[in-house]
Amino acid sequence: MFCLKMLVNGEHVGSLSGKSDLIYNPANQEPVAQVCVGSRQEARMALEAAKNAFPDWAVTSARDRGEMLHQAALEVLKKANEISRLLTLEQGKPLKNARMEVMASAQVLEYYAEEGMRNVGQWIASSSARSLVIRQPVGVAALITPWNYPVDLLAWKVGPALAAGCTFVAKPPSLAPLAATEFVRAVTEAGLPAGVANVVHGPGKEVGAELVENPISRKIAFTGETETGRWIMEHAARSIKRVSLELGGQSPLIVCEDADLERAVATCVQRAFSNMGQICISINRIYAAEKIAEEFTSRLVERTQKLKLGDGMDPEVDLGPMFSEAQRQKTRDHIADALAKGAELLCGGREPPGEAYARGYFFLPSVLDGANHTMRVMREETFGPVAPIMRFKTLKEGIDLANDSEYGLAAYVFTESLRTALHLAERLEVGGIGINTGTVMELQAPFGGWKQSGLGRELGPYGLEEYLELKHIRIGV
Repeated sequence: MFCLKMLVNGEHVGSLSGKSDLIYNPANQEPVAQVCVGSRQEARMALEAAKNAFPDWAVTSARDRGEMLHQAALEVLKKANEISRLLTLEQGKPLKNARMEVMASAQVLEYYAEEGMRNVGQWIASSSARSLVIRQPVGVAALITPWNYPVDLLAWKVGPALAAGCTFVAKPPSLAPLAATEFVRAVTEAGLPAGVANVVHGPGKEVGAELVENPISRKIAFTGETETGRWIMEHAARSIKRVSLELGGQSPLIVCEDADLERAVATCVQRAFSNMGQICISINRIYAAEKIAEEFTSRLVERTQKLKLGDGMDPEVDLGPMFSEAQRQKTRDHIADALAKGAELLCGGREPPGEAYARGYFFLPSVLDGANHTMRVMREETFGPVAPIMRFKTLKEGIDLANDSEYGLAAYVFTESLRTALHLAERLEVGGIGINTGTVMELQAPFGGWKQSGLGRELGPYGLEEYLELKHIRIGV
């Protein structure tokens, strides 16, 4: 047990009220750490610190900022084992996956160390004047992140914010703040001036609300539930703040008649059940062409049943526990609703038996057949290890079913035909398409959603632009 403090103006600070919370391990519900919990007052202090540090950081050269980001990546790598361990203990994911997340966060910092130096202006000539178009940092950024990938998703925001010349206040998830806070601490050890990077723990209704509503913050970057994103968008509008929102998903997988079934099944198992399905771009609903549906389903069940559950600290496990009882209960509810409406449970659907699983939030990965769009599992984001299957006859029907959702974050397609792949990719209403692959994420490419899945983009040069304002300078000649 240790006590985790906040980071404000370069100092490790406790709660002004003395309030603290315990963080528990979802694999066994044992306490991991004590965390100082802040309020609106601590959030205001952090915003003031970021505001005071902004002028000097904004005019620091892109090269100097880049060098510090390179060093920050090295500092994260030095602490990778420690941060990964904390991540598994507080969130539940297998240690090997936690380490991959931490390593990926260092790569994000490395990328933006270089991308920030490509923030160059544009010179435009006319007969009577010259125009210089430049991009400057937007100001203090508020970074609000979720518990499912608390380090990587924070790095997606920290990297471009610092590269652009913004200072920030981060609010890590209340129930999983350990690894995220240690990540930011590692970043500051690269030599960042005091106040450039700040972290405040606390509930969204207090700390998060202050970060959004306080006029000091000029940019809000949020990853989380759509309902919360709507609230942020509404309240940020009162100060006309820059907002980027990566919200909920309900990602479809379309398996065509000519798909490589072995590859499709392997990818489906990985993307539907990794991190216990608690991923915004998890495969939430499967549409299989009638011709191959039986074989695909049979292979999917067989492979799913081979997955090993257990404590994330065990190097042999494939899946850890779910994050909370609330997430597990929502998964139960979605399965029960589907069964009541005619679905067939092919595997899973319950907690694994045995004393080893009794104290944790474990749940068997589940496959449902005979799904339809009256079921909650096909309409809502389960955020749990459930793979419901529905069959389609024509490509048009598959497209219509996939688009029949308020969400539009990601979609996946398996086909051996380039014509079919392009046909589907251009018609699916989502921000990212994975063709014969299980991810739509690429460090150099934009990531974000359509419809109720949010607005703005992260990663690549597109992510950097979210932290920059355009300025036109016209010079008479």
